[in-house]
Amino acid sequence: MNKQIQLQDLGNKDYKATWDYQEELFKGIVDIKIQNRNSDSQLPTPNFLLFVEHPHVYTLGKSGDISNLLLSEKQLEAKGATFYKINRGGDITYHGPGQIVGYPILDLENFFTDIHKYLRFLEEVIILTLAEYNIIGVRSEGETGVWLDAGTPFARKICAMGVRASRWVTMHGFALNVNSNLGYFDNIIPCGIKGKAVTSMHVELGVEKVEEEDVKDKILKHFSDLFQSSFV
Repeated sequence: MNKQIQLQDLGNKDYKATWDYQEELFKGIVDIKIQNRNSDSQLPTPNFLLFVEHPHVYTLGKSGDISNLLLSEKQLEAKGATFYKINRGGDITYHGPGQIVGYPILDLENFFTDIHKYLRFLEEVIILTLAEYNIIGVRSEGETGVWLDAGTPFARKICAMGVRASRWVTMHGFALNVNSNLGYFDNIIPCGIKGKAVTSMHVELGVEKVEEEDVKDKILKHFSDLFQSSFV
């Protein structure tokens, strides 16, 4: 089992170009697994974690409802945003500047073969990261992601998650609002859940800007601990 994870920080990168790159890495891992199945010699499968910040974009999961996008094509263009229907789970979400997006492309057979556990581990990575800033992140039953004040009238989401897995290989991942412009969430019903707000770290902390590189470092530490892995 290969528990090393190749870290790549893509900086600010177009959503579609990043999605295509994810698919390329995903296919590469799957191809090795198919080759291993038909061969006596077993090649190790690689794992990746991509950090990226996207220009303004809305994405709709495969089971999502397009009516949760509240903008027309012209309105999207006026806001400088794009829209994609994609192959992850979940409904609609927003990505944009000030948000840390993480795409783990892992062969779970290197770690554990349990998608439910995988999602809980991703949530725990973010919960532990937020705790270092004295922000109490929690789970909300039946709603994947990380929330603040779940189960109260003040519930608000700080990190959205949606993944795809095939042959135990994952793609897509999490989007943590660090310094996000929350106004862009007004144009959707986030994750298809009506009546619940969205927040970000800088709003919760009452500061103008949170250092995103520091947040990434903390994410990597907790990811490495939980998955018993090392980054290269």
